[in-house]
Amino acid sequence: MSVYDVFRERGFIEQVTDEPQIRELLEQKSVTCYIGFDPTAASLHIGSLVPIMSLAHLQRHGHRPIALVGGGTGLIGDPSGKTEMRQILTRDQIDHNAECLKKQLSRYIDFREGGAVLLNNADWLTQLNYIEFLRDIGRHFSVNRMLAAESYRVRLEKGLNFIEFNYMLLQAYDFLHLFRHYNCLMQMGGNDQWGNMVAGIDLIRRMEEKTTYSLTFPLITTSQGNKMGKTEKGTIWLDAELTSPYEYYQYWINTEDGDVARFLALFTFLPMEEIVAVKALSDARLNMAKAVLAFEATKITHGAEAALGAFEKTAQLFGCRSVETGLFPSSTIPRPDVTGEAHIVLPSLSLSASGTSSLPIERRRLDEGIPAFELFHETNLCASRGEARRLITQGGGYVNDRQFAAFDERIGLRDVDERGEIRLRKGKKRYVILSVR
Repeated sequence: MSVYDVFRERGFIEQVTDEPQIRELLEQKSVTCYIGFDPTAASLHIGSLVPIMSLAHLQRHGHRPIALVGGGTGLIGDPSGKTEMRQILTRDQIDHNAECLKKQLSRYIDFREGGAVLLNNADWLTQLNYIEFLRDIGRHFSVNRMLAAESYRVRLEKGLNFIEFNYMLLQAYDFLHLFRHYNCLMQMGGNDQWGNMVAGIDLIRRMEEKTTYSLTFPLITTSQGNKMGKTEKGTIWLDAELTSPYEYYQYWINTEDGDVARFLALFTFLPMEEIVAVKALSDARLNMAKAVLAFEATKITHGAEAALGAFEKTAQLFGCRSVETGLFPSSTIPRPDVTGEAHIVLPSLSLSASGTSSLPIERRRLDEGIPAFELFHETNLCASRGEARRLITQGGGYVNDRQFAAFDERIGLRDVDERGEIRLRKGKKRYVILSVR
C-alpha cells in the first residue's frame, strides 16, 4: 500500500487538490511534504495528533516530512477557525515555544541523518523586506479572492485585523520557500487551512510555473459531537509536565464506544485488519480494545515505560482489563495469564480504597454474601442505603466492571477475581477495592 492508501483507509483525508496525481506521486517516488505547527503554547495538544501521525506515516513509507514550526507566522496570528483576534505573543515567547515544539515533535518523527527536516519559518520570514515582499509576492494575490476565503469571510463580521489579513500571503510564501530550497511538493494540514494551501499552490504556479499539491485532514470530534481533546479538567497536552502519562492514558481509555475503532486507526500504528474487528466487539471485549488504544497512544507519545506505568496504575486502581491473547496480537500491551480457576482460601478480608484507611469486614458476612446496596453504603460509595438503592437501580453500580442485576444482589467470595480482589465502582470515576489478604 502507498501512504495515500494508508491515509484513505485510516480516515486522514478530507480534501485533496488532485487525487489521481497525488496518488501517483506518493506511489512512485519519495516526496517531501510539510505541515506547519502553531507555536502559541509551549506544548502541542491532542488536536495536533492527526497531522503528527500523518508525518510519521509518511516517513514510514519512505517520504521526507518537514515539520515547520511557525515562529514567524506566530508573530502575526492565524485567523483560520478563530472568532476573534488572538493574543499577540512576544518574539521571546514565540522562540521559547518553538524550541519546546521542536523537542516534542522529535518523539514522533526521526530527524536523524536527514530522515526528516525540522524548520522554523522565522528564519526567513523575519528577514523579508516589506516593500520587496509586496512588490514580488503581494502582486500575485487578489483581495477579492482573499475575502472570499472562509477563514476571512467569517471574521469580517466581527472585524479582521490587517495583521491577520497578511497571514495567507506568509503561509503561501512558506510553501514557495520550501519548494525552492527543499523541493517540497505537498502541504498538509487541517481543513480550515484549505484556502491558505491553495494560495500557496497558486503562488508557486505563477512564480515557478510548477505544480504542487495539498491535502487536508478532517476536524476530529467525538461521536457525541464534542471537540477532540477537551475535558472537564481542560486541554489534554502532549507534554508530560502539563498532562501526566497516567492522565493521558485515562483520556484514551474513557473513549466513547463509537469512537474506539476510528481512534485506533488514527492514533496508533496497529494493522487495520486488527482494528476493523473492533466494530464487532461489545461489552468486556470492547473495554479490552479501549485498553489497547490507551496503551498504544500513550506509548507513542510518552514511551513504552510510561505506558506500562499508566497501565499498571490503572489496573491497580480500577482492576486489570486483561486482553485476550488473540485480540490485537500486534499490540505489546501486557496480557496477564488468566487461565484456570482462582482458588481463594484466605483467613480475612480487608477493604482498601484510594485515600482511605483499611476497613475490616467480617469473613462470615462475605461467606453469606453482602447485599450490594449495604456494601456501597458501608464503603462510603454512597451516603445512605437509600442513595445506594437508587444508584444501583438506575444502573450506576458495578462489581468487577459488571453492572448489578439488582440493588440487593449479594456480593461474596464468588466475586473475588484472579487478583484476589472485588472491585466496586460508582459511575465512571469512584471506586473501592475489596482485597483478600
